[in-house]
Amino acid sequence: MWNINRRRCLQTLAGGIAGVSASHWLRPLAQSLAAESTAVPKRNLIVLWMTGGPSQLDTFDLKPEHENGGEFKPIDTNVPGIQISEHLPHLAKQADKLAIIRSLSTKEGDHARGTYLMHTGQRPGAPINYPSICASLSKELRGSDDTLPNFMSVGGEVLDFGMDIGPGFLGPGFAPLSVRAQGGGMQPPPEGDNPDANNTTAMSYPSFLVEDLALAGNLTAGQHDKRTELWSRLQTDFANRQGTSAALTAHQTVYQRAMNMMNGPAAKIFDLSDEPEELRQAYGPGVFGQSCLLARRLIEAGVSVIEVPFDGVSWDTHQDNFNAVKNLSGQLDAAWATLITDLGQRGLLDTTTILWMGEFGRTPNINANAGRDHFAQAWSCVFAGGGIKGGQVYGSTNDSGMEVTDGKVDVGHILATTCDAVGVPTYTQNMSNLGRPINISDGTSIAEILG
Repeated sequence: MWNINRRRCLQTLAGGIAGVSASHWLRPLAQSLAAESTAVPKRNLIVLWMTGGPSQLDTFDLKPEHENGGEFKPIDTNVPGIQISEHLPHLAKQADKLAIIRSLSTKEGDHARGTYLMHTGQRPGAPINYPSICASLSKELRGSDDTLPNFMSVGGEVLDFGMDIGPGFLGPGFAPLSVRAQGGGMQPPPEGDNPDANNTTAMSYPSFLVEDLALAGNLTAGQHDKRTELWSRLQTDFANRQGTSAALTAHQTVYQRAMNMMNGPAAKIFDLSDEPEELRQAYGPGVFGQSCLLARRLIEAGVSVIEVPFDGVSWDTHQDNFNAVKNLSGQLDAAWATLITDLGQRGLLDTTTILWMGEFGRTPNINANAGRDHFAQAWSCVFAGGGIKGGQVYGSTNDSGMEVTDGKVDVGHILATTCDAVGVPTYTQNMSNLGRPINISDGTSIAEILG
């Protein structure tokens, strides 16, 4: 007679215990039990961070019929009814894998504050030292293999403008390993060569260096081993005398991971010279393209969370917006489209979520310097890959691009959607520096794009 659905019962329990005195522990318990029957596979995450704030009107939300539209024309994609910029032709062929959010609206139009907001989900100024979403998810997605850090930032640098964006109260053990690109670009021919008149320079690839990964100076392997042994004895002696602490444990963890990388095959991951030339060219020879290729290699090696930033404030196009965005779009188009294809061919796309975003968008109106300024009121971000229903646009803006007219979402929706896509419940908690449990995200997912 009584046919009670376990999932519905648990969800009802989770939602209906607010008035019970023990709700502070019943609610997380009910949510956890409910999640057991709807568990999402754990996935990797790649964040493509567009430092400076990309123009939505010149990438994914064009307004060709309005004076704000500017110079670029929209082109059809492989999904009927969806159009994007003419300077993203390769991504246009991958639109069936993209979920384009055109209705993002946030409150921070400053680089520093916007970067903090989009990484943590919180506006700056709170006494809690919030971790970035990447740090939080890397903690939850870590596997049993501890050879490589589970969170890496490769290529450019996420400029935090002094906002201390990183592991926050999770501690230094969850800080990203920064892998910076060096060199690359157009290089003059070697002296003595006699290049033809049409080829006086050559393109070289950047190299990727992990700070302190190589042995210092003329240090031999034997000397290094002796120093490592001495360091280990000192650490053990210190711990015996002073006791262990979270800071000491985190420091030891980071050090051990670095040692594992130096003494194992992991160091070879950062050498892209064994990749086919055709593939390297497809990604693009610049820093961003080769960083996306490295991101794929890191996913293969078991790293769960990777952030790939454009270097500097590339997308901060206050002047000469259209020439700048045309150039930037060429790099983005080649790298991102090839990353999607490459992951797919290796069976990794279904297990990897990709999020494209910056700290805000750009003004619909064009300024006197043919540029677009900061604009957080109505802008775009894009999801792709595993856990995402591609081939769709969510939300819309009005004809001028000034206002969201349908499906308005904020940073909470974006970060919650990211959590759910990679299989980490948003109500997962960590203890803050103030001794208070904090959810990874307080937002609500965009259910329509989750798959």
